[in-house]
Amino acid sequence: MKILTTVKKVVDVELTIHVEDGAIVEDGLQYVSNAWDENGVEVSVQLKENNDAETTLVSIGGGDNTDIIRRCYAMGIENGIHIDDPVLDKADSSIFAKILQKVYEKGDYDLVITGKQAQDTDSGQTGIILAEYLGLPCVSNVIAIEVMDDKHIKVSRSGDVGTEIVELELPAVVTVDVSINEPRLPQMRGIMMAKKKKIDVMDLAALGTSSDEVGGAAPKSEITEYMKSESRKGGQKFEGDAAEITAQVVDLLANEAKVL
Repeated sequence: MKILTTVKKVVDVELTIHVEDGAIVEDGLQYVSNAWDENGVEVSVQLKENNDAETTLVSIGGGDNTDIIRRCYAMGIENGIHIDDPVLDKADSSIFAKILQKVYEKGDYDLVITGKQAQDTDSGQTGIILAEYLGLPCVSNVIAIEVMDDKHIKVSRSGDVGTEIVELELPAVVTVDVSINEPRLPQMRGIMMAKKKKIDVMDLAALGTSSDEVGGAAPKSEITEYMKSESRKGGQKFEGDAAEITAQVVDLLANEAKVL
């Protein structure tokens, strides 16, 4: 089984992010692997360890994406592809999916694993659009994968009313939820070995496509503005005995909050 896994570079949302004039302030930002994608990497490595799968990772973005790929190497991924082209700075889910389609078609993969969504846009569309472009079956929000044989897998997904079990014929695309596993921490030996491993770096031309072909000149969606979240207002302190406090609270709930 040949597996293609995707990893996106995102802003570390654990840090404080500042917004000015409708844009994110770049100074001091740190980037990390998208959390859902790390779960996808862990799934791929487990399938390699338990089912002799061959694993390849692809990441699209600037030069610092190589650090993300090497971290995935240290986790156990075997092969890495880095698509680096300046025309992709404002790529959306559709453009990413078109590029991944080209990567898939060059590699003859059996299974594509993506994270359910990305921490920066939360759109959750790329894997599903990719499946549509490839004409492959797709299951989203996957929380477990079981290999049945060389041509079939069984997946569990979180549905609206419970867990749904789906059997898939390969090739196929799945998008995984964070609850599927706990990604391993790279060990020092793996980190050192990852520094020496080759990364296949290419632009769109080397991939056999162009900005026009993947839709780079006309994204189907764009972020027009970032807005600061509203700061939480200070709380109100009540004083008096229990009966007085209760009366004040009920009055506010009824006349100000309008919830009674």
